[in-house]
Amino acid sequence: MTRLARNEFTVKLVESEAELRAAQRLRYDVFVRELGGGGPLVDHNLKLERDAFDPHFDHMILMQKGSEDVIGVYRLLRSSQAVAAGGFYSEGEYDLTPLKSSGRRLLELGRSCLHPDFRGGTAMHALWSGLARYVAAHQIDIMFGVASFHGTDIGALAAPLSLLHHRHLVPLNLRVTAHKGAYQKMNLIEEHALDRAAAMVQVPSLIKAYLRLGGCVGQGAFVDHTFNTTDVCLILDTAKMNAKQANFFGAAQT
Repeated sequence: MTRLARNEFTVKLVESEAELRAAQRLRYDVFVRELGGGGPLVDHNLKLERDAFDPHFDHMILMQKGSEDVIGVYRLLRSSQAVAAGGFYSEGEYDLTPLKSSGRRLLELGRSCLHPDFRGGTAMHALWSGLARYVAAHQIDIMFGVASFHGTDIGALAAPLSLLHHRHLVPLNLRVTAHKGAYQKMNLIEEHALDRAAAMVQVPSLIKAYLRLGGCVGQGAFVDHTFNTTDVCLILDTAKMNAKQANFFGAAQT
């Protein structure tokens, strides 16, 4: 694991085809090679993970200063961009009507990943710092997006999914619901029967981080066999972050 100070990194939006391909190569390494995902537009010859939404997203990338190697990626889609894209990526998995009808400024997050050598250190905080600046610049009210558990064995994921359902379900006014075709009930274990500490250990680090910021999940999980994941829809109302959470999210801006 590489640990560097936050000022040792550069965070920027993709400005060239070469930078986009570098981001897609990292995504290939993580989502295809490491996690066993796939998709109709994945290029196995060039080792690029891509899809039809890529041209419409802003792509935020993280690099070490003095290097052009991309070590972190975020994919960002605002409401105005979603119109041109024909909708949000998450609409393939969830009914987003409560969000889209809220009148709030939305930002969809996706394809978040880090090179294995930079996980668990300051790299994610540096990437979040860039995201915090983007959110402020575009006056975003609600961030959302699908986040994944690796694998599709629901029995193995029963405890963490149940924990999210019982403790972190989004309020009704913003409660998106997984589409019926691949809807997976999350209330699999009664709350009184849960070992909450053990269940939380199974929750991926990225989802835990959003929960610490006050994030919640939608109704039901979505089983994505193409990507070999079980997805939940995370929703974060930026206005409801307390001062400590907001400071953590934007801590690296200074």
